[in-house]
Amino acid sequence: MLLELDGITVAFGGLIAVGDVSFSMAEGDVLGLVGPNGAGKTTLFNAVSGLVRPTRGKAHFLGRDLVAMPIHTRARAGIGRAFQVPQPMHELTVRENLMVASRFATGRVDKQRIEEILDLLKLGHKADSDAATSLALTEQKALEVGKALATNPKLLMLDEVLAGLETAGKRAFMHTLSEVRQRYGLALLIIEHDIETITRLCPRVVVLNFGRLIAEGSPESVFNDPEVIRSYTGGEAA
Repeated sequence: MLLELDGITVAFGGLIAVGDVSFSMAEGDVLGLVGPNGAGKTTLFNAVSGLVRPTRGKAHFLGRDLVAMPIHTRARAGIGRAFQVPQPMHELTVRENLMVASRFATGRVDKQRIEEILDLLKLGHKADSDAATSLALTEQKALEVGKALATNPKLLMLDEVLAGLETAGKRAFMHTLSEVRQRYGLALLIIEHDIETITRLCPRVVVLNFGRLIAEGSPESVFNDPEVIRSYTGGEAA
């Protein structure tokens, strides 16, 4: 298995942000992680990527224990993450942002891969522009994904990277993500509120509510699950 979570729990004082969550992903899987605001999705991402340490539970990546693994080691093991709010490195060009990310994760700069990423994400024409000041929102989102790709991941974690984009922009970006996955053979773990996006991209979906896993399965089965509907609306299934 690529990623295995077994009873992952994250508590902040008396607050259980993630409670006893278990699921697994094989190499090349695409998994959507959904749930209402405050469900624990980003906290779970943080536990996998190393920004928070689980209170209890086990996590393994390609058979290696993740819980005690530092962030930089996780990046070098093959876990890449793109954040909802783009975080370009200031006073660096788009290309230099990718170079820094590549060196951080792999210890070297793969210039050929960086040029390939620039082309794939349609950032080549902005490669030498200041990343913090010259990019439109869609390009900022693309750069965020590009920095994660520059770390040469096996698992790409996307935390609402489509947030703020209009419908046409989301669909174009979804097409780009599909191309990225095919090009590099990646597994994708995606947090996203937009049901169309999840349905188009993800054959399998995990739903959290109040930190606990309440449903898992195909988008059709999950989004028609009465407990999932109640978690979003407080109502019953039609």
